[in-house]
Amino acid sequence: MNSELNYRYANESDVALILDFIKKLAEYEKMLDQVVATEDILREWIFEQKRAEVLFLMVDGKEIGFALFFHNFSTFIGRAGLYLEDLFVLEEYRKKGYGKAILKQLAQIAVERGCGRLEWWCLDWNKPSIDFYLSLGAEPMKDWTVYRLAGEKLLDMAEGIQ
Repeated sequence: MNSELNYRYANESDVALILDFIKKLAEYEKMLDQVVATEDILREWIFEQKRAEVLFLMVDGKEIGFALFFHNFSTFIGRAGLYLEDLFVLEEYRKKGYGKAILKQLAQIAVERGCGRLEWWCLDWNKPSIDFYLSLGAEPMKDWTVYRLAGEKLLDMAEGIQ
């Protein structure tokens, strides 16, 4: 990493760039067919409702990676945490320390904001990322399974239909 490295928070004019990074991540994860986000949806939820934040990793003035994150809350520790929804570095910049750099920046944000933790999910097949996270000292959550209600099931639950 001999280039100039810095970060910037996304602003509303970055919506197309955010969506582009999301699609590149989805393509890497073999899930591009699941992306239904649009620029309008991202604009509403990130910038109007302020439900998430986006941090760009910049090298020599170019956005080469992004992290989309938001606050969650732990009742056990009684404090907010940062939940990292997505982290992506362009392929030509991987294995150069940029992923670690953006995670370090997110850890600094979490500490500055008084958060009790930084957490994320990782696909079980993504061994390169798992190995990377383990090398940083991240611990997989054992004895926990993620559950989700979405789409019709979410609507059914909201309407009281079981």
